[in-house]
Amino acid sequence: MNTALQPGADDTLQIVIGRHWYEVGQEEIRPLLLFGRPVPLTHMLVQRREDGGIYGRRAIGGYAALNRCGCSVRIFTTSGCFIIPLVSFRRVARGEAVSAPLFPLVAEGYP
Repeated sequence: MNTALQPGADDTLQIVIGRHWYEVGQEEIRPLLLFGRPVPLTHMLVQRREDGGIYGRRAIGGYAALNRCGCSVRIFTTSGCFIIPLVSFRRVARGEAVSAPLFPLVAEGYP
């Protein structure tokens, strides 16, 4: 499965997990990095109307939060749980890196 963190339009961050795209809003990046607050991850839900038209709406599909020691960002979505080093997250957020990989997060006690 292809997983990555990459810059998006309007200074947002996009999280790509397979065919699913999640977004961290521009106003959410600062509270996550500076204060360690959990922030929502949104994605676009596209639906077809009865008359054949297509419309989309934003929905929360997960959240991102710093881990306890503050050295990585944990990402929880409906597609799975992932982790990324804080250094890599900051480099992508500042525009110093084009993308960074996400690593699968396995809960403690599982092989």
